Amino acid sequence: MKIVLASTSRYRRELLNRLQVPFATVNPAVEEEIQNGERPESMAARLATAKALAVASSHRDAIIIGCDQVAVSGGRILGKPGSRNKALRQLRELSGQEAVFFTAICVHDAASGKTSTRVVPCRVAFRILDDATIGRYLDREQPYDCAGSARSEGLGIALIQRMECEDPNALIGLPLIALVDLLGEHGVKIP
Repeated sequence: MKIVLASTSRYRRELLNRLQVPFATVNPAVEEEIQNGERPESMAARLATAKALAVASSHRDAIIIGCDQVAVSGGRILGKPGSRNKALRQLRELSGQEAVFFTAICVHDAASGKTSTRVVPCRVAFRILDDATIGRYLDREQPYDCAGSARSEGLGIALIQRMECEDPNALIGLPLIALVDLLGEHGVKIP
């Protein structure tokens, strides 16, 4: 069975490699915008599904994996900063605070049309961070493509005081425990 990851994220690709199944990656080219009144977990699920379906139109014989992550703190959605200045602002706001990262995964069988989706929340408490600490972190890690600016699989783990999550891979962007379950529902057995 052909598997396609609807993402060009190197972090998600590295995580999926752990399952030792062959797969291709395709850019889903989906706009990641919030809809009026949309809850963060609903947004993550909608975007993960949209990414899987976008890729399915050109891969009709594949199992498509779509993913998305939405971070929220203090009722505000934290996007990917894209720049040092925005990352600095995000981390200043997160200093001593909690954020919830909602990581959604969608597995879509393009041949049958069957779709399964799950959202895995991860609650993260940040240490109190001073500007010098944030600056050193940004110089070394440059996490401008990560929601909330904290790359937990790298040096960003030093910014975190604690996390509560059923799957630590969810914080990186691909909840492998949920993915194994969903792939099993679609006939893909791991291992």
